Amino acid sequence: MCPSLNSLDQAEVAIIGDVMLDRYWFGKVERISPEAPVPVVQVRREEERPGGAANVALNVVSLGAKAHLLAPVGQDAAGTQLSVLLEKAGVQTRLIADAAYPTTVKLRVIGHQQQLLRMDFESQPSPEHAAMMRAEAQTILTNAGALLLSDYGKGALRDVEILIAAGRAADLPVLIDPKGRDYGPYTGATIITPNLSEFQAVAGTWSNETAFLSLGKEWRQKLQLEALLVTRGEEGMTLFTENAIHHHPAQAREVFDVTGAGDTVIATLATALAAGWPMDQAVELANRAAGIVVGKLGAAVVSPEELSTASAG
Repeated sequence: MCPSLNSLDQAEVAIIGDVMLDRYWFGKVERISPEAPVPVVQVRREEERPGGAANVALNVVSLGAKAHLLAPVGQDAAGTQLSVLLEKAGVQTRLIADAAYPTTVKLRVIGHQQQLLRMDFESQPSPEHAAMMRAEAQTILTNAGALLLSDYGKGALRDVEILIAAGRAADLPVLIDPKGRDYGPYTGATIITPNLSEFQAVAGTWSNETAFLSLGKEWRQKLQLEALLVTRGEEGMTLFTENAIHHHPAQAREVFDVTGAGDTVIATLATALAAGWPMDQAVELANRAAGIVVGKLGAAVVSPEELSTASAG
């Protein structure tokens, strides 16, 4: 019997990771600059949205659960705005500010619904900043039903081994959205959720499905994970556990934008596990959520009502 979606609002998820402020400048392009062969965008509208681990937290809250977010930010306007947006959305935040570290900002310039330019403003947190993060980590684990580590490679999870150990010591499932080519530091987590290209960058290429399944089993064992979930886009998701391999076909009816789909997958998975769902049923729910969110433009979230409708459909 599948658990009730109503149980999701009883879940509490602790989230640690890289946050960022996503800025969007929308405008019209009607001429080319006389200074260089580039389009001139007349900006008509601006938007700011929480990104990275902050978007993961928004996804948890949208499911009716409680999100406790710990992340490094700068002592700057972007960090303040990020805090305001998250608190307005109902995310319980512990943003550790450091004057020497600028809040990560991604600025996208959009002309006629086409992204023309992206500018990134970022730096790595200092060792002192990381120490402050470690000192605060234990506080957000209290009452949590799962620990979610969202790695965007910006430095918030440089001590990921310590965080994994803290989560496991608290008897929590530890979920990681990985980054980079070295998965060694994630050893001992409950589950990691790379997409197909991320997994291929670490495990190497394969010639057929049998070889892919063999690599999935090998890396789950090598990293001492309870489960490995590889998200495969239009091919769905494949879950590797100790005793079985489960494939979940994609459920998207029409794909508009895959931005933030990985955030939705791990947020839904963590929320379901925190609510006491079995792993395979939690993955099925995450797969359903992914099918909904890729039908929306931009980084988006999914509600329990949408999940219920998708299930009925």
